[in-house]
Amino acid sequence: MRIKVINPNTTQAMTDNIGRVADRYTADSTEVVAVSPERGPASIESYYDDYLAVPGLLEEILREEKGVEAKEGDDAFDAYVVACWGDPGIEACREVTEKPVVGIAEASMYVANMLGARFSVATILPRAKDFIEAAVVKTGLESKCASVRCTDLTVIETEEAREATVEGLLEVSRLAVEEDGAEAICLGCAGMGGLDKALEAELPVPVVDSVGAGAVLAESLVSLGKSTSKVMTHKRPESKEMSGYPSLFEFTE
Repeated sequence: MRIKVINPNTTQAMTDNIGRVADRYTADSTEVVAVSPERGPASIESYYDDYLAVPGLLEEILREEKGVEAKEGDDAFDAYVVACWGDPGIEACREVTEKPVVGIAEASMYVANMLGARFSVATILPRAKDFIEAAVVKTGLESKCASVRCTDLTVIETEEAREATVEGLLEVSRLAVEEDGAEAICLGCAGMGGLDKALEAELPVPVVDSVGAGAVLAESLVSLGKSTSKVMTHKRPESKEMSGYPSLFEFTE
């Protein structure tokens, strides 16, 4: 099995860590390939960043689906993971492939929902709170979400300042448990990947690594032989002229 894990931002150090985390959680027989788009923001912390990241994200899937830059001897990917907690472009990604596409936000919340009566999301700087809450609402799990607790960390800082990230996450996670009634914590940024065990050592509740959850759920969907329904919502895009976009984005009959 091969899984393509796409970090929608262009920060390579973060992509490298995302790949390591996804590989750690998946089976030894599963090959994880982590990539960043050629175009897009260095980090995703707002709706603006989110929307700018989507074309590059789609290109990473379309190249695979249309056989562009395919390397001889490589097997096709069996699933895709969108490794950003806002799940940018996830519905569009599902339209352009027959294979499973999993977002790490939805994956982590589904897992957390099975681990406790209510969960909280520990995430980045406060300006992203509405952006994160929108992802919660989209999953339909807002009644199970005790809170979204923000640190003062940027996305880049979660990758570069690991000790400060752990300290910040511990602070807000303790508040989520003690004041909000959270029984599980979702790590609300792909840059926080790999920190779950350190946090669990200091907290009385399970901590869900969102990158790990996304990779394992994608792996599970492949093992189950399931993919996105194509009967209506996620049908293949209609054939139409695209002005100003590369031909890669065009679908023909």
